Amino acid sequence: MYEVGARDGLQAESAVLSSGVKVAFVGRLVAAGLRAIEVSSFVSPRRIPQLADAEEVLAALDLDGDVRFPVLVPNLRGLERAMACDVREIAIFVSATETFARRNLNTSLDGALDMARPVVERANAAGMNVRGYVSMCFGDPWEGYVEPRTAAGVVGRVFDLGCSSVSIGDTIGVATPGAVGAVLKEIRNAKIEMSRLAMHFHDTYGQALVNIREALSFDVREFDASAGGLGGCPYAKSATGNVATEDLVWMLHGLGVRTNVDLMSLVRTSVWMARHLGHPSPSRVVAALANVAGQRAET
Repeated sequence: MYEVGARDGLQAESAVLSSGVKVAFVGRLVAAGLRAIEVSSFVSPRRIPQLADAEEVLAALDLDGDVRFPVLVPNLRGLERAMACDVREIAIFVSATETFARRNLNTSLDGALDMARPVVERANAAGMNVRGYVSMCFGDPWEGYVEPRTAAGVVGRVFDLGCSSVSIGDTIGVATPGAVGAVLKEIRNAKIEMSRLAMHFHDTYGQALVNIREALSFDVREFDASAGGLGGCPYAKSATGNVATEDLVWMLHGLGVRTNVDLMSLVRTSVWMARHLGHPSPSRVVAALANVAGQRAET
């Protein structure tokens, strides 16, 4: 499980939390057993003020331990900031559609790939691990349905940049198991190893967990999730939250999959975070287990 609550989750919230709360949040996620936590983004603070304190958060974390703390970087300037913080792993992002690339990155799809290429090359040269995100792989608010071959083609181009793994994004939550299977078949036909893929599902239509189940049948083994179901997309207003980490853990444990994640600890963390954000967690598992976990989270 690749936890995105501290980055993708908090960037979609109207509240701007203190660095201390964010560091405590990450610490709680680590204590719950998560070992890959995307902690922030080096985008312009003007665009995402919720993550303006990336340097302060990273300075408080142990980057030399056994937990991965990747950050998202949009360009070379973001990479320079990340390198100055001694970050070991970064993520870059592009879109599977032209319209979203223009609205999100102010460039074309080809332009976004060209902008990402020197970031990946420099990061790899510095010994950093690079993950790629491809958003809008199943649907786009402006273009609608995305052809599976189109999405798979962009995924292949991101691997060609030099990324070690690529996360396939259902940014607005419109995917169904049939659509997931169609995209993964195209990727498999392109001879891309399933072990190098991750999936990033939003739960707009309540399909995230069944989509993950479908991806599991293709031997995909890494899934992005957000504690408490936090998140959306500031550039796609129809997008609701990421699949909740608690919901994913509940399903995986029910399938007999070992995660090494303490579900009750995670539930306590999400209720604690909900108090700071001023609204309840959208996670059904959090709602169901809050009382069982003895929820009166400390401030």
